[in-house]
Amino acid sequence: MMKHEAIYALYSNVYRIVDSDTGPIAYDSNGNVVSWDDSSVSTKESELIVSDNLEQLRTERNNRLAETDWVVTMHKELGTNIPAAWKKYRQELRDITKDYTSLDDVVWPEKP
Repeated sequence: MMKHEAIYALYSNVYRIVDSDTGPIAYDSNGNVVSWDDSSVSTKESELIVSDNLEQLRTERNNRLAETDWVVTMHKELGTNIPAAWKKYRQELRDITKDYTSLDDVVWPEKP
């Protein structure tokens, strides 16, 4: 379905897309077939996939950060310093998107 999203993103006059044996067929609001440049659609589809993968990675990263919020809260409430290992771990999680763009290839830092 990413191909559909790519077509919609590139061609504002596309109203509806129907799958056929030969691939998707795009129609405008009058029912006329809308043609598109397959190369542009493929490029946009790739961009959307990368963007979706990065969003999934950020979601997982944010979940992992949220799982450690108790450490920060506890130390703030006690007035004590957050252990360096926890600070390092949380920073590594925040930086994960600098080195990775997909859940498929990410190597997660080890939780203290």
